[in-house]
Amino acid sequence: MNTVAKLSAYGVALALVAGGAWVAGTAVGPFAGAAGLPGGEDAGHGDAHSGTVAEAAPTDEPGGLASSRGGYTLTPTTTTLTPGTSQHFSFKVLGPDGAPVTGYDVEHGKRMHLIVVRRDTAGFQHIHPELGADGLWTVPLALPQAGSYRVFADFKPTGGSATTLGVDVAAAGEFKPVEHRPSRVANVDGYQVRLDGDLTPGRSSKVTLTVTKDGREVTDLERYLGAYGHLVALRGGDLAYLHVHPDGEPGDGRTKPGPAVTFFAEVPSNGTYRLFLDFQHQGKVRTAEFTVATAGTPAPSATQNQTPPPAADDGHGGHG
Repeated sequence: MNTVAKLSAYGVALALVAGGAWVAGTAVGPFAGAAGLPGGEDAGHGDAHSGTVAEAAPTDEPGGLASSRGGYTLTPTTTTLTPGTSQHFSFKVLGPDGAPVTGYDVEHGKRMHLIVVRRDTAGFQHIHPELGADGLWTVPLALPQAGSYRVFADFKPTGGSATTLGVDVAAAGEFKPVEHRPSRVANVDGYQVRLDGDLTPGRSSKVTLTVTKDGREVTDLERYLGAYGHLVALRGGDLAYLHVHPDGEPGDGRTKPGPAVTFFAEVPSNGTYRLFLDFQHQGKVRTAEFTVATAGTPAPSATQNQTPPPAADDGHGGHG
């Protein structure tokens, strides 16, 4: 598939329809699954951060599928951005009383983690906005290419539960959706990262990421967000968000700074998942990307066309 899709400057959603064509339509709310793709609305984490669909669905559903959950609502000041330019992206989280939330706990080194990725899982970014006294979060955001993007807000309100909310934003223009074949080895900025281990739905799965550079093991990884690696998993189709954590942490007397970083992840269903590992070495954060199917999931056809993901300046979609 090498179809070129076009987005208007208004809220839109992409759908993969029969015949393999991408179409764009006006979105009246958060993205819903279409043409057999799973969809819905929810929030939560894969590490015991659970969620519901509009407070009415089972609490074990994965996160990021809803803009509202448990009385908290993600409200961006705009849902349209210009591709290729850096703009200030702002949003508030409204609490059960309808007022902006101003109290947040520090989780993994930050009070707010913002994950931004196009709906074809290209252009991944992990950034950290700043909170104003009025509850307004602001962060510079550059969407590298046109498309429909999902923004995940990962946070823990003071006195509340850890939550992940999601909302779509649009960058107008033409683009070619990226297709990702299964891949367990990633090359980024001179580093190679290998993923070992299998994802098994409904149970904790051990996965190990091993980092090398120029054929040599990297044994001096640096602490990033309180660990030697930070892993995000997104389910193909609906972008269900799973935030997994490493086994051990720096300074615990048993966790080494590479070359291997081990995680335990629990995926909710069979399917294909995109995994994004953030790691820091020599003062710079980089992201390695993988495409992993659970056992029994058919692989994409070898004849499918592929389009390289948008290139980042430093081999990483972005951090802040």
